[in-house]
Amino acid sequence: MLRDARAEDLADIAPVFRAIVEDGETYAYPQNLSDEQIAALWMEPPPSRCIVAYAVDGTFLGTAKTGPNRPGRGDHIATASFMVAPLAQGRGVGRALADEVLRWAREEGYTAMQFNAVVETNTSAVALWQQLGFRILATVPRAFRSTRHGKVGLHIMYLEVSGSRGASTS
Repeated sequence: MLRDARAEDLADIAPVFRAIVEDGETYAYPQNLSDEQIAALWMEPPPSRCIVAYAVDGTFLGTAKTGPNRPGRGDHIATASFMVAPLAQGRGVGRALADEVLRWAREEGYTAMQFNAVVETNTSAVALWQQLGFRILATVPRAFRSTRHGKVGLHIMYLEVSGSRGASTS
């Protein structure tokens, strides 16, 4: 089940956030953040959106956040970030979250989605984004310190989703 996150979901989001950040393979967030710091980073207010995925039995499966990539003149391009609970990885949760984020971006009128920092060694995520039509625009070499691979590149990935958010009226 996918739904918008509520404040009480932080109790499920925070441990997964910490585990993924501590693993050191996909996110450059600092370690040892408080619940409040995690909420501020992940559960941003509108126009951003945070969603959660739960199994029928109530098991937390993952979360995604999405919203404008930049404020002001860049707010017509969306961005998103995803965290899937380790026990749910490889079971289609990331795909379901991505489908919902893309549906929402189109509905909200964004013209494209841009991922600013996809770790190149996160091959399952890169493959999923490419299956969904994202393309790699550039790779910033040695921009991420992977715990297992050392310094690796960060892909900037992009997908046009159409829409008219922020379109010129002149």
